[in-house]
Amino acid sequence: MEIEQLPIILFDNQCYWCEKFMKFTNFFARNKIPIIGHYSNLGVKIRNKILDETALDMFWFIDKNTAYGGRAALLPLIKIILSKKTKKVKNTKVKNECQQNCKTVKAFVLRTSSLFLNSKTIKINVDVNQL
Repeated sequence: MEIEQLPIILFDNQCYWCEKFMKFTNFFARNKIPIIGHYSNLGVKIRNKILDETALDMFWFIDKNTAYGGRAALLPLIKIILSKKTKKVKNTKVKNECQQNCKTVKAFVLRTSSLFLNSKTIKINVDVNQL
């Protein structure tokens, strides 16, 4: 799969709570944003070409100029969700491959807190459509 439309969301597809957050986000976005797993083939390419060592610490909202991670991604994500100009896309189904106790309260608290504690913005110097 190649990136056919920007912006995209890159998330931890090995995390039960992250997958639930993406399903919630996709519902409100009405299928307007392609969602890609960190550990999918395309997700690995994106992480290697655009993001840095903090890539797996948070979810990312990536548009043509900037990658917003964690807390920094919330405002651009909300703007796109509320936008009426964005077209619907086919989202890639990503299997949840959780290898840990992802469904525990502790895991929920850790993932939720990491959303608000982690924040990063990276200017993009590559053409994302060429990945």
